[in-house]
Amino acid sequence: MKKRQNYALALSTVVLVCCAALILGQKVNAAGEGKITGTVKLDGPAPHMRGIDMSKDPYCSKAHATDPGHLETYVASANGGLENVVLYIADWSGAATTSTAVPVFDQKNCMYTPHVLAMDVNETFKVQTSDQTAHNIHPLPNPMVNVGWNQSQPPGAPPIEKSWKAVEVIPVKCNIHPWMNGWFVVVKGPYATTDSNGAYTINGVPPGSYTVTAWQEAAGTQNQKVTVAAGGSATADFTFKAK
Repeated sequence: MKKRQNYALALSTVVLVCCAALILGQKVNAAGEGKITGTVKLDGPAPHMRGIDMSKDPYCSKAHATDPGHLETYVASANGGLENVVLYIADWSGAATTSTAVPVFDQKNCMYTPHVLAMDVNETFKVQTSDQTAHNIHPLPNPMVNVGWNQSQPPGAPPIEKSWKAVEVIPVKCNIHPWMNGWFVVVKGPYATTDSNGAYTINGVPPGSYTVTAWQEAAGTQNQKVTVAAGGSATADFTFKAK
């Protein structure tokens, strides 16, 4: 009986030690992760974005009665901050990202919100509709890279859940409303998208040297080398010229 008790005690001790090591390891890894921050700006004034005629769909037209729709190829703030630019680590060789927030691509007021949605390879994202008019979402990947799909979403339809298997920049359109155009930017590893001020933060970056890539749908891409210290922050700022 005593031998059994000693064995049980020894087993419990081993389990506790292993759990403690695992928890400690997770805390150390989290503490060692750094981030890459910066801003993306447009050199000079933003090009004029052509207005959109939505008169063929009364719902869409009414939704923009006081705020006319326009193209979103370049969206810049008063200080030149460039929105909808995707930042990612071009030479990433680590594990997939582990964000708990599911990326969402909404069809709202007959426009895509956000205009550009970034995601990791194999990361689940949702396509939803907030409109009381039917949409038909149609991503157009290279068939040699990813498998495309074409799916209708009438008012009140549940979200569509999808993922992409390979890195690619994928244009998206609506077969019902030809002015609706957006992008899925599929990358590998941590990423960020600039906000309305052109600012971004890539979180969860382990110590090391990396190549940060900035992608803009019309202006192209730029690269910059950075070094991230354990638990530290590196900065990479970019400036694009409109094309």
